[in-house]
Amino acid sequence: MSPNVKGALLALLAFAVFATHDVFVKVLGANYSPIQIVFFSVLFSFPLATVVLMRDAKPGTLLPRHPWWMALRTVAAVTTAISAFYAFTVLPLAQTYAILFAAPLLITILAIPVLGEKVRLRRWLAVIVGLSGVLVVLRPGSTDLTLGHAAALAAAVGSAVASVIVRRIGADERPVVILLYPMMANFVLMGGALYFVYEPMPIEDLGLVALVAAGAWIAGRCIISAYQEGEAAIIAPMQYSQIIWAALFGALFFEESIDAMTLFGAAIIIASGLYIVLRESRADDTSTTPVLRTRSRHETGTYLRPGPFLRLIGRHPDSPERPEK
Repeated sequence: MSPNVKGALLALLAFAVFATHDVFVKVLGANYSPIQIVFFSVLFSFPLATVVLMRDAKPGTLLPRHPWWMALRTVAAVTTAISAFYAFTVLPLAQTYAILFAAPLLITILAIPVLGEKVRLRRWLAVIVGLSGVLVVLRPGSTDLTLGHAAALAAAVGSAVASVIVRRIGADERPVVILLYPMMANFVLMGGALYFVYEPMPIEDLGLVALVAAGAWIAGRCIISAYQEGEAAIIAPMQYSQIIWAALFGALFFEESIDAMTLFGAAIIIASGLYIVLRESRADDTSTTPVLRTRSRHETGTYLRPGPFLRLIGRHPDSPERPEK
């Protein structure tokens, strides 16, 4: 089996686990606030995070070298976490994914002012077409737009902001700092808000939250292994396989069906995202390192992100010491 095939299979497995994770979030959301779900998922993630963070033997403190950028990234990750968890609770799975798939398009736009990337005409056209796909999914004027739709859009924007900032400061900041701050912010802020929304959780629901935390970290580790095996241009597009799981799980567990306009809009968004990822994989297409190179899924600060962890172990796709396959 070639490295690219192995990497693609690992990525497909990761996104299948992520889709299962989102089903659990939706089930829990029927009885609990997203604030409570985020808090306990982060709480159960801390033992896993501790094991990972212990791998960083680099001397130094946990104070960020770019505090304002780190603060903005943390706010973006926390916003994405609460917004995405809420959107999964109230919207059909496929519709939520379709809107979240707009994040790579927004990353392309944000990379211009934040990273100084030069986006050429064809990538601009891809972004415009992709954003038109979001409008097809939302259908403003013909359907009622709800707080869930706003939350999904907020999650896409927050995820894009967090991803671009990681590219902006990732070379200077310790991976431990990048991984830890959003988790701590989720824990503190959601813990503070828990007083207003808390509902007692029986042991089976606590177990389900533990599965949410474990699933996210297992999926995150699978994506990391995928990037270690295969080329980024092969791995990154695998995130769009989640729309298939959304259709399957939505029909099986929630009596959801994908309407024609949502499917059409999702197809437009996915096609645009694929084009941008493939364009960014070309070395001569941008003057800076492509920000989508280790793109996986929306940043929530509740699980293991590929980019910082790969830097932690010295196997980032952009790292010169990464061995050739």
